[in-house]
Amino acid sequence: MTITTGDKLPDATLLKMGADGPEEVALSDKTKGRKVAIFAVPGAFTPTCHSAHVPSFIRTKADFDAKGVDEIICISVNDAFVMDAWGKDTGASDAGITMLGDPQSEFTKAVGMDFTAPPVGLIDRSKRYAMLVEDGTVKVLHVEDNPGACETSAGESLLDAI
Repeated sequence: MTITTGDKLPDATLLKMGADGPEEVALSDKTKGRKVAIFAVPGAFTPTCHSAHVPSFIRTKADFDAKGVDEIICISVNDAFVMDAWGKDTGASDAGITMLGDPQSEFTKAVGMDFTAPPVGLIDRSKRYAMLVEDGTVKVLHVEDNPGACETSAGESLLDAI
């Protein structure tokens, strides 16, 4: 089942890089009683994700802050090491965007946002989407029809919807 507006996010444990290596992050801890923008990408360092999607949220970070968004989270089906390096490389980490890995695609599959594209080596990856979550409930959801595009899921589009 694909998640829709009004649904509660499922319980999920994602990974981030901590001082001593990968650390588990309960997504429910990040969303409980908070307003959070979450965007997901097919893969770290992939062209559209790297040059369009992450930069759109870096550009709009202050505007999300001004609208009362407590945190912006980027999720990708990658490990914590890759997400840490990607956050540093793009400037997302310095901008205050939280980079979380879903290495086994568990969260991605639980919300029905998984896809596979063997010709380009993307197996059990995430569709490109962005959502606003308030206290664990999806309030706004923008899903791209084409994983190579970043229009409806861009930071500016989500910002305009809230």
